[in-house]
Amino acid sequence: MPAELIDGNVIARSIRDEVALDVAKLVARGIQPGLAVVLVGDDPASEVYVRNKGRACDEAGMHSVTINMPATTTQQELLAQVKHLNDDPAIHGILVQMPLPKHLDADVVIRSILPAKDVDGFHPVNVGKNLIGDRDGFVPCTPAGVQEMLARSGTVTKGKECVIVGRSNIVGKPMMALMVQNGANANATVTVCHSATRDLKEHTLRADILIVAAGKPKMVTGDMVRKGAVVIDVGINRIEDPSTKSGFRLVGDVDFASARERASKITPVPGGVGPMTIAMLLKNTVRAAEQSAGR
Repeated sequence: MPAELIDGNVIARSIRDEVALDVAKLVARGIQPGLAVVLVGDDPASEVYVRNKGRACDEAGMHSVTINMPATTTQQELLAQVKHLNDDPAIHGILVQMPLPKHLDADVVIRSILPAKDVDGFHPVNVGKNLIGDRDGFVPCTPAGVQEMLARSGTVTKGKECVIVGRSNIVGKPMMALMVQNGANANATVTVCHSATRDLKEHTLRADILIVAAGKPKMVTGDMVRKGAVVIDVGINRIEDPSTKSGFRLVGDVDFASARERASKITPVPGGVGPMTIAMLLKNTVRAAEQSAGR
């Protein structure tokens, strides 16, 4: 029997509805959560993503600011803009859209954002808090979204074997830190696989929960999935497909068709993890506003 789909659109919609209710409560207290997104250059994918973030904020009743800066922006100019937002009491969350033009140092920029406004969860202070299980920091939005998907799909994580394929700072490492914690929707035994892992299949076949975030289309096939496992596909890759009007289609890091025959639950691509990222960004921003007001 094919695996049950974990619908990211439905789960993200429920989180965004919850966020809107939380925003209304804050607005009634005279606090409107504010998110500022800084976009440097004119990367088309980034522009679409930033527009979607703005619309989501407006829909939730949040204050949204998008700052467009030219690709020629200097490091000093970008840092000055971040400082201005750090100092602005109407802004509770700051996100500098990645990737930045190559002449800019992303690490320096991330470190310049106040940890209390780093709703992307990439500042070293928030990275450290996530690692030690201190939940007053901010967790990166995609791993946080995956954990919500597991919880809201009724997936039991306690004592389960969780295998993560990919060790990026954006997904793999923070995902590991979340799933290993002694707490709700965690308490798993976690294995992180990467490009130097020997016999990847040996590891993935042990997984009760398999989270794939490697950036390689269809790298995990059905024969690598344990029967009855829950499969979360974080990947989104554009591959050529002459049969489509656009000439391409989107696929995940998991071969969906073959994996679905083995898994008990699986996320599709698109429509799986993707919608969760913006939903969790909104949730982080509301929490930042609550913390700034002393809740």
